[in-house]
Amino acid sequence: MQSKHEVWIRIVNDIRNCRLCPLHSYRRNPVPGEGSLDTDVVFLGEAPGRKEDETGRPFVGAAGQLLNKLISDIGLDRSKVFITNVVKCRPPNNRDPKDEEIRACSVHTNAILSLIKP
Repeated sequence: MQSKHEVWIRIVNDIRNCRLCPLHSYRRNPVPGEGSLDTDVVFLGEAPGRKEDETGRPFVGAAGQLLNKLISDIGLDRSKVFITNVVKCRPPNNRDPKDEEIRACSVHTNAILSLIKP
């Protein structure tokens, strides 16, 4: 049986190699998510923005600063929760993800949630 870390590495590789929707052609870096794989708390955003696309990390721009404050305000630490997005690649011009992109990426989101079991 694979460890959680091994399963996570497989999920990340699946996301990096994903071609299930057109968003892969616009991204610099996919943004699988980050945080504790052993948590009861998952924050699920909409889509990566410019800073996230540059770094491959979720919520590192202005929205990330707000999220960090909110996490702290409720007595949690960012390293103790898991943060990801509904779609793992940045939509062009920061538009909202389309329904078909959300559906395509749901295989990855569901795999993450099945692994963590929040």
